[in-house]
Amino acid sequence: MKCKFFSSLILLGFFLVSCGQPNTNSQQPSPSTPSTLSVLDFKQAITAKGIQILDVRTAGEFNGGHIQHALQANWIDKNEFADRTQHLDKNQPVYVYCQAGGRSAAAQTYLTQKGYKVINLEGGMSNWKMNGFPVEGSGDQPQMNMNDFNKTISLNKKVLVDIGADWCPPCRKMLPVLAELKKQNTTPYYFLAVDGGNDIEVMRALHSDGLPTFIVYKNGKETWRHQGIVTLDELNAALK
Repeated sequence: MKCKFFSSLILLGFFLVSCGQPNTNSQQPSPSTPSTLSVLDFKQAITAKGIQILDVRTAGEFNGGHIQHALQANWIDKNEFADRTQHLDKNQPVYVYCQAGGRSAAAQTYLTQKGYKVINLEGGMSNWKMNGFPVEGSGDQPQMNMNDFNKTISLNKKVLVDIGADWCPPCRKMLPVLAELKKQNTTPYYFLAVDGGNDIEVMRALHSDGLPTFIVYKNGKETWRHQGIVTLDELNAALK
């Protein structure tokens, strides 16, 4: 009888202990935002303020049609991708897409490991277009030719050439610097913007391999060149 009594007490104790333990499965945190969104949810999500949209396709694909306000960094070109995405804001989510979803998924893994919060578009641009959602860019914008470029250089004593694009992260980062440079206007110069996504003939002739690229011409001759982010002081010094 004593053995049965003690056995009953032990079983009762195990029962009470197990009832008091939390259910760990029910308390597992779930992410507030899925890592991949359907095209409808993605379209809705990118209307919010404080977000970044990143197209990881090639420049040619991007120019053939992209989502409004999208930045561009070619996932296939590892150096370009690393250089451009380092200027993204880690405090803002990044919504990525490619043509079908494969490249953007790989880019998502890379950026997540770098500390970014990244959401991928399911089905990519193909899915976006299939649903009839709007795209920007058609690839038919007229290009600047070298004759016009050289004429501008020869007609002005000092020229600052900015080879950039509005979809290039470091180029956008340079906008306040260029605005301040124009505001100060300590040294008279002519500002010539070359579209890094469209003016291919000029870019090739200038051997411009990355964005942004800044070149200073004085009396028709190149005197200074810099690729990437540059400070206001460096620009002023180059123009003097």
